[in-house]
Amino acid sequence: MEHDQEPEECLVQTQMYCVKRPVYNQELLQGQLHKKEKTPQPLSQKIAHSCRCSSKKAKSHLYSFLPILKWLPRYPVKAYLLGDIVSGISTGVMQLPQGLAYALLAAVPPVFGLYSSFYPVFLYTFFGTSRHISIGTFAVISLMIGGVAVREAPDEMFNIMESNSTNSTDLLENYKARDSMRVKVAVAVTLLSGIIQLSLGLLRFGFVAIYLTEPLVRGFTTAAAVHVFTSQLKYLLGIKTKRYSGALSVLYSLIAVLSNITKTNIASLVVGLTCIVLLLSGKEINDRFKKKLPAPIPMEIIVVIIATGVSAGMNLSSTYEVDVVGHIPTGLLAPTGPDITLIPAVFIDALAIAIVGFSMTISMAKIFALKHGYTIDGNQELIALGICNSAGSFFQTFAVTCSMSRSLVQESTGGKTQIAGTLSSIMVLLVIVAIGYLFEPLPQTVLAAIVMVNLKGMFKQFGDITHFWKTSKIELAIWVVAFVASVFLGLDYGLLTAVAFAVITVIYRTQRPQYRILGQIPNTDIYCDVEEYEEVKEYPGIKIFQANASLYFANSELYANALKKKTGVDPCAILAAKKKAQKRHAKELKQTNEHRKKTVLKLTNDMETSVKHEVLNDELPLNGKSADANAQGTSPDELEHFMEPMTNVHCIILDFTPVNFVDSVGAKKLKSVIKEYEEVGVCLCIAGCSGPVVDDLTRLNFFEKSTRNLLFHTVHDAVLSCQLKIVSVPQTASDIC
Repeated sequence: MEHDQEPEECLVQTQMYCVKRPVYNQELLQGQLHKKEKTPQPLSQKIAHSCRCSSKKAKSHLYSFLPILKWLPRYPVKAYLLGDIVSGISTGVMQLPQGLAYALLAAVPPVFGLYSSFYPVFLYTFFGTSRHISIGTFAVISLMIGGVAVREAPDEMFNIMESNSTNSTDLLENYKARDSMRVKVAVAVTLLSGIIQLSLGLLRFGFVAIYLTEPLVRGFTTAAAVHVFTSQLKYLLGIKTKRYSGALSVLYSLIAVLSNITKTNIASLVVGLTCIVLLLSGKEINDRFKKKLPAPIPMEIIVVIIATGVSAGMNLSSTYEVDVVGHIPTGLLAPTGPDITLIPAVFIDALAIAIVGFSMTISMAKIFALKHGYTIDGNQELIALGICNSAGSFFQTFAVTCSMSRSLVQESTGGKTQIAGTLSSIMVLLVIVAIGYLFEPLPQTVLAAIVMVNLKGMFKQFGDITHFWKTSKIELAIWVVAFVASVFLGLDYGLLTAVAFAVITVIYRTQRPQYRILGQIPNTDIYCDVEEYEEVKEYPGIKIFQANASLYFANSELYANALKKKTGVDPCAILAAKKKAQKRHAKELKQTNEHRKKTVLKLTNDMETSVKHEVLNDELPLNGKSADANAQGTSPDELEHFMEPMTNVHCIILDFTPVNFVDSVGAKKLKSVIKEYEEVGVCLCIAGCSGPVVDDLTRLNFFEKSTRNLLFHTVHDAVLSCQLKIVSVPQTASDIC
């Protein structure tokens, strides 16, 4: 790009600017700064220091492990108690039907859903740091547990075949044995997932949730919604089919339901559809008038009470063969140890459940913490979930996590602290010990309707496709892969596939970064992309190259190629063109001399032979010598044409501001690039290196005596230095370096 000012005027302005603002390179800064002396601490001393305990440290650890000790003594009763009571009751009336319904997803009898809605919720009050989330049963986790239970205890193991008849006493005994085994599997998975969460929390591994990005989680939960909806179709229609798990389970379930569609129980279907209409109407009323209603209408518990009364009054179970919840034992079960022999078979599933459960919890907890102005400890949340699941498993619970719908209700109805969750668990306890038997006539199709309606929010996530299409194609790819893999491969392998793909996208982004040539905004020291802004100008003879990625083995070659392409200076091409032009020029000179020699010999035939030959012999060596000299000397117009990029660009500045690290391969490639450009008279400078990057380069023996002079603190420092060199030393490009 041309510049309007004369070189002398540029030199004067640059020197005047440098007087006001010194140019800082790495060598100058190292001469002025002195590193602090740090005495390395021995390992034994570090261990002794970490094991040292004081009253203040012990109190801090105790408050961290039991957050209730910190906030309960300061609990403002007058300001918070009423809101917590209203919120606890509202959440409790949702816990009851959802606990019963999600037990079907977990492939265990409904009463175990009530157990899972009491013990973990009560324990979270003591160990959790979030004031607004509602811990308990959740569709995605329940479905994942149900998949494991069905896989480890299939119907075939207990001689249960697909049939719509349950009158046989032996068949009922087989059902009881199957349910008992599935409870053992669910409890074993819960114990192991709790231990994993507790271990990760104690080891401060709360950061693992970052690998489950928002597009991945949303795609995964949308796929889980498809699994859940498909699994509930048989309860809605009153059809008895085998429950499938693993890869292609959605297709197998659909085929099984469609093949038995003629056996649909009309009474179950009518009751289920009626409940769906009532629940959707209630949700619509709550959404539309949420500002006017003091609390959301508890439509789920209303539907459960009405359906239970209708079922008991009309005797739907006997008259219309509608499947009901059945026996609900009164009181709590005595604690028993989980069957640890099942742990090796369910380890991978427990790991996936632990990570997904924690991801759901921490994401909702952070949303409410940001909204209400308090902090969340991710490691403590892992510990809290681990204790809830591992301790709850001894009381026959299955794995729990945060429920999005209940958390929104708990927060919107005025809940201020974990007291609201405690009150909701007490409501569930009252049902278990006193009135649980009243829900025995409840039709299972009602529970299926509750589950299906609660999937409404997850199905709305299909709208993410258009959102990510407009904002980020890579995030759209993550969403689609998470959804498709989880639908067809199952939730466990689908999650692993989605995480692996998300990691691959990170590698892809570092291998395909944005490469830019920067220019200066006039009268500032700010540099932007020259292709993006019209006001940005480049300095003559200077190119500023930037890549928004680190330099390492996966992208070092791509970095070098992009540098040559963006700057328009390819040292290899320039050297090759130079050699080619020199050879061609030498060949032309040789042909010219040979032609001249023949012409001279021919002319001497008409003159005195002795004199002319003598003169000719004296001149031939001179002509040959000059030919060789010319071959290696000044190049013709063709050579100058090939050398034009080299003469236009004298300095290239590499902006390392976005670079986070450099490995050995990247350092070697950078050294090689600097050497290549020096051979064609182009000087390379590095600007904006962070301290860790400089340390990486130093450790990799990148710097030589002259190399550190090319390292500048900022891009503007490098530009000023290059301007001084270009303007004050205009002889040759090679002199600049």
